[in-house]
Amino acid sequence: MKSIDIKTIAKKVIKIEAEAVSQIQKQINDDFETAVKAILNCNGRLIVSGMGKSGLVSQKIASTMASTGTPAQFVHPGEAIHGDLGMITNKDIIIIISNSGETMELIHILPALRNKDIKVIGLIGRRGSTLALQSDYFLDTSVEKEACSLGLAPTASTTATMAMGDAIAVSLLELRGFNKSDFAKLHPGGMLGKRLLLTVKQIMNRKDQIPFVHLNMKIKDVLLIISEKGLGMTVVLNTHDEMVGIITDGDVRRSLEKEGNKIFDQTAGCIMSENPKWVSSNTLAISALELMEKYNITSLIVYSDKQLKKPNGVIHIHDILKTGIK
Repeated sequence: MKSIDIKTIAKKVIKIEAEAVSQIQKQINDDFETAVKAILNCNGRLIVSGMGKSGLVSQKIASTMASTGTPAQFVHPGEAIHGDLGMITNKDIIIIISNSGETMELIHILPALRNKDIKVIGLIGRRGSTLALQSDYFLDTSVEKEACSLGLAPTASTTATMAMGDAIAVSLLELRGFNKSDFAKLHPGGMLGKRLLLTVKQIMNRKDQIPFVHLNMKIKDVLLIISEKGLGMTVVLNTHDEMVGIITDGDVRRSLEKEGNKIFDQTAGCIMSENPKWVSSNTLAISALELMEKYNITSLIVYSDKQLKKPNGVIHIHDILKTGIK
């Protein structure tokens, strides 16, 4: 058995695929610009279709389009000729993907697309092929060679086609003025979505979850309430139920170091901290976390309306970290 240098093979594959992507950069022409504008002005959806490996590339491109502001859907050409053509309307536009340009399933659906007056954008790997010639907009995705040593498995060609798809998607993104906030709205479960959309109001402690004590309450009872609520702090109210300060675990610890057991004869007003940090309920959770880190604190008072004398929420650092935001 001959010795095989795995690292050399890997580097060669990556080099060939990098060259393929670089090559299609030179193949961007006026048809590319016209195709992008046609998608932008489309009143329906972008349909993407391909067979085999090109089908998988089509699904990836459709997914990228949908997540960056271009309504898109993958339609399998084999299923399309058996009824799924009904998914495609005359308001739509279609991208067909084929390395050979002779994919029969795609060729078979072209007459139906023509009958609906649907514009066809072809990401085709062979100039002069049937699909290249029948596309309204031909985008050349041909490569000099595949990375596969047999020259058979789609490797460099699929990489180049995905790069062309990404070029279309990003061009559309820029033209639409699609921004981070728009992206987050389409990815509410992702980290970016949480960072840009999740507010304090959605995760704060409220009502019975908030620890409240009064100025004249004994420290022993204050500690019981802090322990019961589990936020490491409590809000201190005066006789009019107005917030006048907070007591944190740190306040208790510092008082113990200074006064010893004498603090148990004192009241909440003796050890509380005045003017605690606060945020409004519509503050982004990530901003609240940054404020906690800035002042080295673990909780913030929350107001839905600063005219309120008594806070209606408390946000703890653990509440934020549990969402996965960092």
